[in-house]
Amino acid sequence: MSNKLKIGISIGDVNGIGLEVIIKTLSNPAILNYCTPVVYGHTKISSFHRKANNLGDFSFNVVSQASQAIPKKANMINCWEEDVKIELGQVTATGGKYALLSLERATADLINGDIDALVTAPINKHNIQSETFAFPGHTEYLQEKSGSKDVLMFLISENLRVGVVTGHIPVKDVPAAITKDKIVNKLKLINESLKKDFWIEKPKIAVLGLNPHASDNGLLGSEEAEVISPAIQEAYDKGIICFGPYPADGFFGNSSYKQFDAVLAMYHDQGLIPFKTLAFHNGVNYTAGLNFVRTSPDHGTGYDIAGKNLADSTSFTEALFSAIHIVKNRREQEEMLSNQLRTGGKVVETQFDIKDDAS
Repeated sequence: MSNKLKIGISIGDVNGIGLEVIIKTLSNPAILNYCTPVVYGHTKISSFHRKANNLGDFSFNVVSQASQAIPKKANMINCWEEDVKIELGQVTATGGKYALLSLERATADLINGDIDALVTAPINKHNIQSETFAFPGHTEYLQEKSGSKDVLMFLISENLRVGVVTGHIPVKDVPAAITKDKIVNKLKLINESLKKDFWIEKPKIAVLGLNPHASDNGLLGSEEAEVISPAIQEAYDKGIICFGPYPADGFFGNSSYKQFDAVLAMYHDQGLIPFKTLAFHNGVNYTAGLNFVRTSPDHGTGYDIAGKNLADSTSFTEALFSAIHIVKNRREQEEMLSNQLRTGGKVVETQFDIKDDAS
């Protein structure tokens, strides 16, 4: 039991649905067969959400540091001492302040190796802004903390994986932000992640166009011919199996995505609207390219339903399982590569389903 992965969980905005979906997920005792959860927050806030949502008699085991976490229990680290005013469904400075305190403590433990992965509950990208958090979201914050040169917002589900070239930027800035080098780099990140994190030996990646109908042979724009197609060719020449550019509407409308292991969209909504339409309740936001593993549910703070016991915890549960799965895949691959170097043997690619592996 002591060898189980410790999965850190940041609570997100205290006025949103983060703690509701966390408690709902961890209330299932079967979860504790797969990991030792460590939640970064405060028991007073969790008790408030438990009572507001009528979530029974669930309670956390309180520890002062991750090393004290007890297997077979849902553990919590109290990250502050003072009482916190909770205003469910409201955007307040308090919500952002304590979301950041939770995230900072969890990220520090992740970087120090005290936890094996991080699952982040939703934040509000406005009220969390401060002197120590001047980022568009979790992705950019964790990229800086990890020191990674480039990362990928990668939305994943059982049947669909979507990455984006440009993330949290205004739509008017998208065309100028799309360059050949950036597309090639994102394709490298997707390709590496599919191999290392998901054990797909020869992944096939589809690339979407930027303009309607992928420019209709230049009638509706030049980015496809001048930027996107050359990037696809360069990546293909480097051994990445990628095709496109495809018109985004028809590509998802006729289910062409089912023929590929992942899709690279040019901008946020181009990729996330079809993804959330097809996989909203079980989708996961994964940050590929980091030297540690971070996942999150693919929904937001849910202010409109906070405290009403209406939040669906499926996406958060999937985020937790995805984090476990990816960490195990990475470690098993590292072990096989290490054995290969020692023995001169050949790496054998295999697959496994973590939900059937309670070890």
